[in-house]
Formats: sequence, structure tokens, C-alpha cells
Amino acid sequence: MNDKGKIKVIKKGMKQHSVKTSSRNEITSRAAAREMVSNVSNWVTDLQTRKRTEAKRAFDSLFKPLPTPSN
Repeated sequence: MNDKGKIKVIKKGMKQHSVKTSSRNEITSRAAAREMVSNVSNWVTDLQTRKRTEAKRAFDSLFKPLPTPSN
């Protein structure tokens, strides 16, 4: 078994390459993600509102008072 972790040797003069993302790309991707979340949230809100109004209409029509006969 090898219980020891890997050790990376960096000699003098060698630079370690790091992955850097530009802040502009990060901002635009964040803005795009924020816009997508906003769109989905709006869709969910609209769907819930429609379902509530339909359910309210159905409930009201189910329990509306019956017309009395005028004999």
C-alpha cells in the first residue's frame, strides 16, 4: 500500500502554471446564469398563478348555491 501522498518538486526558475479565468468571462457567465434563474422563476410563478386561479374557479363552481325552483 502507498499511504504517502504525491509530492511535486518545483525547481528554481520553474513557474507553476495555474488556470486563470478572466473576470469578464466570469461576470458574463454569472449574468447569464442569473438571467436563466430569473426566467425559470418567472415561469414557475406564472404556472402556479394559473393553477391557483383554475383551482379557485373549479372550487367555486363546485360549491356555488343551487338555483331555487320558482313554482
